[in-house]
Amino acid sequence: MNPSLFRQVLGHFCTGVTVVATMRDERPVGFACQSFAALSLDPPLVLFCPARSSGTWPDVERSGRFAVSVLAHDQRETSTLFGRGGADRFSSTPWRRSPSGSPLLEGALAWVDCSLEAVYEAGDHYIAVGRVHDLGAGPGERPLLFYRGGYTVTEPPASPAGAQEGFLTWARPGDWC
Repeated sequence: MNPSLFRQVLGHFCTGVTVVATMRDERPVGFACQSFAALSLDPPLVLFCPARSSGTWPDVERSGRFAVSVLAHDQRETSTLFGRGGADRFSSTPWRRSPSGSPLLEGALAWVDCSLEAVYEAGDHYIAVGRVHDLGAGPGERPLLFYRGGYTVTEPPASPAGAQEGFLTWARPGDWC
């Protein structure tokens, strides 16, 4: 399989952008991650897929807990900073501790506080499963998205929040896979 073609074709699938973070020796560490998803409602589980080459993933695994900050549309620079290796990412990024003590980025659209439930090997990445212990959403309405190799955003909602409540929702198990 041609890696360039693989990346190009799968780049047509738009993803949100997150930062996965933990504490290492009382210092916050984290990395940008676009492979994040909800996994289960009962029990509440999420997953993300760190690269085997990640310098921060071993800290997350060792800690056994992490927080995910879902980036808002105006956090492109934050995503770029956390996507670079070797940078002191938290020195210029406002953050606070989650209920379990992991770093949460200020201004994030939403956050999820987890403990590491399981890790599976998957090619040049791992699949990390987290048990959700707490979560919340900020006041923002628009996520930062990654599409076809670059950032994009949604348009502002045209109708008041909740106006399409019954439209295209994940209401019952089995409606979506």
